[in-house]
Amino acid sequence: MKTLVEHIAEALVDKPDQVNVVESENGDMINLELTVAQEDLGKVIGKQGRTARAMRSILSAAAARDNKKSRLDILE
Repeated sequence: MKTLVEHIAEALVDKPDQVNVVESENGDMINLELTVAQEDLGKVIGKQGRTARAMRSILSAAAARDNKKSRLDILE
């Protein structure tokens, strides 16, 4: 899951070296925290949150294969 989010985020931003994803697992819940450069934050979130919503949908589908739930937090 971590690799998936990193790959998507690096493709969206101008500074891919500053993309950082922290993954933690609690039972059947996978928590991911995405951090990007301040100037790239808007690109990851997208207009009206569409890009972030799409990333969460992809992550949810990937987690469902393993019978797990996922949560993606985009941190400033």
